[in-house]
Amino acid sequence: MKRILSYRLVVTFTLVSFFLTSCKTKQDIVYFQNAKNFETIVDTDTFRAKLKIGDIVSIYVSVYSSGDIDPAKPYNIQMQTGQGQGRLIDYLIDVDGNIDFPVLGKVKLVGLTIEEAKNLFKEKFSKGELLKDPVIIMRVLNFRITVAGEVRNPGVYQVSGERVSIIEALGLAGDLTIKGKRDNVMVIRDFNGTKAITYVDLTTKEVFNSPVYYLTQNDIVYVEPNNSAISSASGDTRIGTIITITSFLLTTALIFVTRN
Repeated sequence: MKRILSYRLVVTFTLVSFFLTSCKTKQDIVYFQNAKNFETIVDTDTFRAKLKIGDIVSIYVSVYSSGDIDPAKPYNIQMQTGQGQGRLIDYLIDVDGNIDFPVLGKVKLVGLTIEEAKNLFKEKFSKGELLKDPVIIMRVLNFRITVAGEVRNPGVYQVSGERVSIIEALGLAGDLTIKGKRDNVMVIRDFNGTKAITYVDLTTKEVFNSPVYYLTQNDIVYVEPNNSAISSASGDTRIGTIITITSFLLTTALIFVTRN
């Protein structure tokens, strides 16, 4: 009888040791934990993505015309794509921050928001008396973000709008895995060769006030593995050591009990 009880004791203590060293708590995985019921968080962030070196932009100029000749046509150069069809050419912001635009020549766009860039074109058309009350349609064609690390679907994601939040970006990647560290998510931002690294804590509501809550084009979001993932990757050495020591001590106790 003593022998059976001792064996059960060994198994019980071994299992307890394993679960104590591997279990995750609610505080490790739940988002926005300090948000209160019916709490209102006002978005006061006026963030707008700014154009960077290497951005590819599409620009279309339109103006009202009562005649058969379109005054804006010289500014909307098309390239042939086959079968007589064409599409507007794209403009790459070069290393000096400029694009080479028809008639206007070099136009510096780097550091401007889309709205600021459109106003700049309107000013240039107005000063040169080239077009009256033009409508400028502009968008960034290579607005993409990279989500890597402990997410379900890491990869590069294209963004169709002018901004995307870090929560939306993680949603595109299928959310964090259970092994992702939620309180220390890294955002790497590059602006014309200068990289800035910022960490955000997804477990608190303060993430909504983070300067990187809204991502810019080519931002990288990296989710590092938590301790359980690191332990698994390294062969679970620490847990194995604890279990081995516990088993040794209890086995010694078992031998002592059975001999007496």
